Amino acid sequence: MSTAAPSNERLFSPPAAACAWLWPGLGHIVLGEKRRGLLIMFGVLFLFFSGLLIGGFDAVDRVDDRLWFLAQALCGPIAFVADFINQSVIKDPNVLASFDETRTTGLARVNEIGTLFIALAGLMNLTVIIDALHFAPKDSGRDGSNAASTPRRRSEDQAA
Repeated sequence: MSTAAPSNERLFSPPAAACAWLWPGLGHIVLGEKRRGLLIMFGVLFLFFSGLLIGGFDAVDRVDDRLWFLAQALCGPIAFVADFINQSVIKDPNVLASFDETRTTGLARVNEIGTLFIALAGLMNLTVIIDALHFAPKDSGRDGSNAASTPRRRSEDQAA
């Protein structure tokens, strides 16, 4: 009796990659890896929203920080929503006039750190998109469930 070794075959799944861009972690949830998708969602969105809390909405700026925005846009539509809020609310002179000398843009290094956090979230989501695009099914040994990796238990019969 012979057992077949797990194959290293990977599936090509563009819809899962598109879902992974639309919302971080959604691609893996669509592929059936709910726990992994939720962990990815938590990690990417934690970095993204931490960057917004640190640097403000000014940390996402496709007009003034175009190169940074290329990395940030990999987070999906939420980066475009944050940029829209920045362009239409924060940088709008009519809105700024109602805030008597209140500074609404990020300051120096704090803004740069927020920009970096959001760009790192986008680059992390890029690796997730690529992983969802070239997906290895669970039965291919990816989850580590093969017999060689599971620990063996000593039974009482072996001890005697």
